Amino acid sequence: MTLRTGKQEPPSDRVGRGTTLRIGNASGFYGDRFDALREMLTGGELDVLTGDYLAELTMLILGRDRLKDPGAGYARTFLRQLEECLGTARERGVRIVTNAGGLNPAGLAARIRELADRLGLDVNVAHVEGDDLTAEHPGSLAAHAYLGGFGIAACLREGADVVVTGRVTDAALVTGPAAAHFGWGPGEYDRLAGAVVAGHVLECGTQATGGNYAFFAEGGHDLRRPGFPLAELHEDGTAVITKHPGTGGFVDVGTVTAQLLYETQGARYAGPDVTARLDTVRLTQDGPDRVRISGVRGEAPPPTLKVGLNRLGGFRNEVAFVLTGLDIEAKAALVREQLEPHLAKVSDVRWDLVRTDRPDAETEETAGALLRLVVRDADQDLVGRALSGAAVELALASYPGFHVLAPPGKGSPYGVFEDVYVPHRAVGHVAVLHDGRRLPVAPAVREAAVLEDPPTPPLPEPLPEGPTRRAPLGLIAGARSGDKGGNANIGVWARTDEAWRWLAHTLTVDRLRELLPETAELPVTRHDLPNLRALNFVVEGILGEGVAAQHRFDPQAKALGEWLRSRHLEIPEALL
Repeated sequence: MTLRTGKQEPPSDRVGRGTTLRIGNASGFYGDRFDALREMLTGGELDVLTGDYLAELTMLILGRDRLKDPGAGYARTFLRQLEECLGTARERGVRIVTNAGGLNPAGLAARIRELADRLGLDVNVAHVEGDDLTAEHPGSLAAHAYLGGFGIAACLREGADVVVTGRVTDAALVTGPAAAHFGWGPGEYDRLAGAVVAGHVLECGTQATGGNYAFFAEGGHDLRRPGFPLAELHEDGTAVITKHPGTGGFVDVGTVTAQLLYETQGARYAGPDVTARLDTVRLTQDGPDRVRISGVRGEAPPPTLKVGLNRLGGFRNEVAFVLTGLDIEAKAALVREQLEPHLAKVSDVRWDLVRTDRPDAETEETAGALLRLVVRDADQDLVGRALSGAAVELALASYPGFHVLAPPGKGSPYGVFEDVYVPHRAVGHVAVLHDGRRLPVAPAVREAAVLEDPPTPPLPEPLPEGPTRRAPLGLIAGARSGDKGGNANIGVWARTDEAWRWLAHTLTVDRLRELLPETAELPVTRHDLPNLRALNFVVEGILGEGVAAQHRFDPQAKALGEWLRSRHLEIPEALL
């Protein structure tokens, strides 16, 4: 393959310009499909295979692992996957780039070398360091800067077969190999931005090939086992998103649009190497299961790097009371009054009554509602056995039909995630090569002074007035939502120009607040992306202190977009 330098070739800072680079992804999170690594290596041609294992919650999980074992802190499943597939990767000349190193990339790199020796394979393993800023943030369990792709590029240019990183941006797993392959420098912003967009599409695995897709029920596609995506990257920064032949799922403009909107905010998508302008992205169907990405423009990165701080926030407990049949509201009121004396000293108490009951229900389960109690406090005793005992003691002394879904426990620790920002120079980004050499990686050549939202683009002409019918928004619009710390984003897109004309004028911030009352008192910002026929809403604070704090029953806002699609409003009959 063009990118490979091999052990006998002298290292070069410009490798293989001009040919297509095929980068696949085999993991979208820690716990993704175990055999995907083998599927991607054997299912078709690849030059590089990536694996994304890190989410905000994963860093907390790995941090707790490291408390128990200082040698831990990496994604153990990746090592088990590699045991099956490292020989195949070497035979096929596929390089592997992964952030499975988590909090301990050096430790995982050492384990891979041991694995290669045991398997009798000659493998160059390099890793990237510099993201760990935990020592500079006392009280944090894990504090890691989001690094860019040039440390990965340095490792590949020096002949690495496997590159292990810690906390890099998800897209860096693609920008690094692309920069190494095409010889891109740090200032080639348009090309880097194109790779960032391709990387963002790949990062969540099968979400780009029909997984979690709003219109999954249409088209007769086999979604039982979607194939993982790959990108064909070109020297000018354009790319085609596709998948291996014969694999499940599908790739079209809709699936790629959905993933582009996932966990993004404004039109400027900032990273350590480049700020990609999402409002310049153009998607075109390039054949069956092929979507071309073009037109992406890039700008200088912001002057600071994002650092994800994870810390333990206290202890949490939960009880779900089942209320059945008649007098649901009165039953809920009684159990609340009975437990109030035991909750007086608890710092955070939340009650939610979920009315899943139906009148004259034909099964006991459909006659039931759930009363959910969630408590948090720094004192484990307040939310632990004292509360659990109080709840259990009501078994024969409360509402008729009293029972709970599961016995409450002793209280479990929960985490808090927050962002802070540091100058590029505060991070010692280093590529650690297979031979022990350490290559410092310079920060971005030029930094943008301020990262501001671009001017709001003009709206399309509204649809002419005509008859309307009250119907769910999801009949004419797709959505995908996700989390960023305590905030959620909801990307909404239309599939036709006519539907976009209606959506752009109808789904205002005020209308969103009406449709989703939980957002009514929260700051909401709308960003317009006309090239994608899409709107992206950022809802601040709806997730409290982040996913690990379990602030709401959908702590990562995964289904917020589907709730929005289910809401009814007046829609022009011409669109239905």
